[in-house]
Amino acid sequence: MFWPVLIAVTGAFSLALGSALQERDAVRAPGRQVARAGFLLHLLRQPRWLIGSAAAVLGSSLHLIALSGAPLTVIQPLGVIGLLFAIVLSAVFNRQRVGISQVVAGVAVMVGLTGVLLLFPHGSDVPVLPTSTALVLAGTAVGAGLLVYLTAHWMKSGVRALLLALAGGAALGTTSGLARVVTANAVDDWTRLVSWLTLLAVVTAVFGALLMQNAYRTGHFSAAYATLLITDPVVGVAIGAVLLGEGAPETPAARIGALAFSVLAITGTIALAQARHRNPEAPDGRRHSGTTVRTRTR
Repeated sequence: MFWPVLIAVTGAFSLALGSALQERDAVRAPGRQVARAGFLLHLLRQPRWLIGSAAAVLGSSLHLIALSGAPLTVIQPLGVIGLLFAIVLSAVFNRQRVGISQVVAGVAVMVGLTGVLLLFPHGSDVPVLPTSTALVLAGTAVGAGLLVYLTAHWMKSGVRALLLALAGGAALGTTSGLARVVTANAVDDWTRLVSWLTLLAVVTAVFGALLMQNAYRTGHFSAAYATLLITDPVVGVAIGAVLLGEGAPETPAARIGALAFSVLAITGTIALAQARHRNPEAPDGRRHSGTTVRTRTR
């Protein structure tokens, strides 16, 4: 599995770089605190956001290539190394310092998530997923995400960042699960790329991207990206374990260990959400209809 692992690590860095670039234009874009779908059309006209998107697409593509050669339970944990990359890159782009507390919280998330996912057994059989099951899976992810999206306007920025990223990560984790089935089967027969599962993967990916851009828009980039890195692989691995037969921890010790690592990852994410390191250009509730009211600061 050397090449799939190397490809996955490279993809993690590329995705972190792309997400950090996207955050700047997502924060500056006109509109409400939780922007509508037209928000993405505005971003498509921003050169820096397009460069970030290209890097993110490259990272996601490398992730999919890695998934075609190794199970979810091996590839998904590797994405967590992108968290520290993203924290540092975002701070550099916004000319801010990276606090020790952020690094510690980021490491806690990485260690916790890696520990959880490595406790899962690593199956390598070619996965199969019925279309009816895929429809229920995608519908659940989109439905839950839509509920968060419609209620996010009334949330505080830190909570909004976490819940939007949670819903976006769930949608993208569903995309990973669907993509695992499509890409693994397409290795022997490329015509398998043309299927309902591919269409569902595209729908959940676009919807997840909308939710994540709104999560970045809150200015709590580190917390949003950490939440994405937790939710995406956990949902993907859950799909692999429950629906694709890739297995789950069987011994009591492994289950307790997975729970402990989960608590560590969640604690780190909450710490990132509460950190004062927030993009100062993020909407603060005084922005309406594309205008921003500037306040004087001392």
